[in-house]
Amino acid sequence: MSDLIDVPRGLNGVVAAETAISDVNGEAGYYQYRGHSAVDLARARSFEDVWHLLVVGDLPDAAASVAFAERIAASRTDPRMPELLAAVANHTDQPLARLRAVWTLAASVRRSAALYDLGEEDRLGEAIAYAAMAPVALAGGGSASGGSVSGGGVVADYLERVTGVAPDAAHERALSAYLIAAMDHGFNASTFTARVIASTGADMASCLTGAVGALSGPLHGGAPARALDSLDRAGDDPASWIAGELAAGRRLMGFGHAVYRTADPRSELLREVAQGLGGERVAQALAFQDEAERQLAQHRPDRPLHANVEFSAAVVMEQCGIPRDLFTPTFALARTIGWTAHVLEQARDRKIIRPSARYVGPAVRAV
Repeated sequence: MSDLIDVPRGLNGVVAAETAISDVNGEAGYYQYRGHSAVDLARARSFEDVWHLLVVGDLPDAAASVAFAERIAASRTDPRMPELLAAVANHTDQPLARLRAVWTLAASVRRSAALYDLGEEDRLGEAIAYAAMAPVALAGGGSASGGSVSGGGVVADYLERVTGVAPDAAHERALSAYLIAAMDHGFNASTFTARVIASTGADMASCLTGAVGALSGPLHGGAPARALDSLDRAGDDPASWIAGELAAGRRLMGFGHAVYRTADPRSELLREVAQGLGGERVAQALAFQDEAERQLAQHRPDRPLHANVEFSAAVVMEQCGIPRDLFTPTFALARTIGWTAHVLEQARDRKIIRPSARYVGPAVRAV
């Protein structure tokens, strides 16, 4: 076809849609949610308040904040959740697989309609309901119900389900900062996947299961635990270990980012959070980061590589008591909020996303 337009591999730099949800400026090292610095929000607001900002469109006042938290809690205590969790638990102990299964079963039990057939308020109700299932499904432990086991908000409840103990305020605040910082980040692979499915008019569960499938890939959401593996292997001599890795041409997990050409603002935020928690492990991690960035600057003077959010997030999550096999699922918990916001935005546009492909196979031949 003569009207095909060639674009870069991976659609890098291609504007595929318009969004009012978030913006990432990789050159300046800055990103924002609906006109608010995402880093400032992580420092100052609750998980539920930023959730409200992304899916409703504004930061709530005190009354709206309470009402929204109660709405989330009501969704979390859905009486159908125990049955869903029990059914899924019999077949998988993998958190991301469990989340996909819970969403899929919930769509059937709830008889969730296609977004194409729903009004704006009903779509918002679906977004909140399915996102509220995520922390319960991902944690897998604690109470068999979907209700709160901590008596607190989403973050405290998730931490108690995962660790088995009531979290202290410092750990709850630290994890909340990470989750807010990770809620959304432009048109990443999983977010774009959610929007493509939403553009077909499909139901909320279909959009979200597609997104979490994309996130499960190691090139997208799988590096936080690997960053800690590097820290463990380096031991007490990070300089020698890092030099050996770079000499062998291997990548340092947790360093570099496809978008940022400066320091990752999420990493800088979480470095501060980790320093606030303190301890020997944090000191080891920060020393490793400083040495890695020093050597990377020498190794690639044309493009210095900084620690990305995965390295810093791994340190914070470990300090909060989250096991490594839940690092990526915890990232999914955060990103679920962004996915639902993008699904709601995309659902307002009745144009299906349908790009073309350039055929490079053999010419037509006789059979």
